[in-house]
Amino acid sequence: MTTLVLGHKSPDTDSTGSPIIWAWYLSEVKNTPAKAVLLGEPNTEAAFVLRHWNLAKPEIISDVTADDKVVIVDTNNPAELPASINDAKIQAIIDHHMLVGGIKTKSPIDITIRPLACTATIMHDLMGDDLARAPREIKGAMLSCILSDTLEFRSPTTTPHDRAVAEKLAADLGISIPDFAAELFAAKSDVSSFSDAELLRMDSKEYNVAGKELRVSVLETTSPKVVLDRKASLMASMEGVAKEDGADQVLLFVVDILREEATLLVPNDLVKQMAEASFGVTVSGDTVVLPGVMSRKKQIIPALKL
Repeated sequence: MTTLVLGHKSPDTDSTGSPIIWAWYLSEVKNTPAKAVLLGEPNTEAAFVLRHWNLAKPEIISDVTADDKVVIVDTNNPAELPASINDAKIQAIIDHHMLVGGIKTKSPIDITIRPLACTATIMHDLMGDDLARAPREIKGAMLSCILSDTLEFRSPTTTPHDRAVAEKLAADLGISIPDFAAELFAAKSDVSSFSDAELLRMDSKEYNVAGKELRVSVLETTSPKVVLDRKASLMASMEGVAKEDGADQVLLFVVDILREEATLLVPNDLVKQMAEASFGVTVSGDTVVLPGVMSRKKQIIPALKL
């Protein structure tokens, strides 16, 4: 039986690339037939990575069954996984996020959760010397994941080990990190073809904060003006997206990769109160700039309160 390797909904580069990397490893090194699958369309940066390294886009699935063997990567949160995930035969979890709880397995499994910036960095370590057997496109996907998740080492989640692994991979591939990262971020920033609702869901995760169900969305870009010029329509769309997704509120943080700051859209008093309580700022308009805030995982989610 083929093992499905999958990441979270709203696949970014790490949740697109890491399933491909691990499926290659299971199939080619461990002689365990595996294939990468996605839980949605990859974002613009992830789509660029697939094209750049000539990787086939994995099949998109909507759910899993009790007969499916599954490896979960880049998340351990049931809210970000298929509805029937606890029915499946989960084989392993490889992740770099906080432990959420709620996943149930039918037998003991391998779980690797490490405080690194990227799932692909963990996979690099788990593969060890076997990585030398990987084709260029697999190493390229690994480098892409690390540069994306660390925002070219600007994110506070970056560890010296993430950077060392990325630099080793780039040297092996003969690639300039600044040049390739610029291509990645240009692809990430091209959001012109997306509707407001698609932008609000593109890179979002669900959290409960002070009894409020939140969809916390982040748009990382080198061209924040393109997004902020749409702030009125984006804020007008938040209520509908929240209602459709069973949330109380959508929070949208527009992260300026180059200036290393985030702008939070403030459509109502709830978000205003949350921004002031969480980040120690005074909100006077419909946006507030948060200097130095780059990471949802490390700086946004842990800070959120009412």
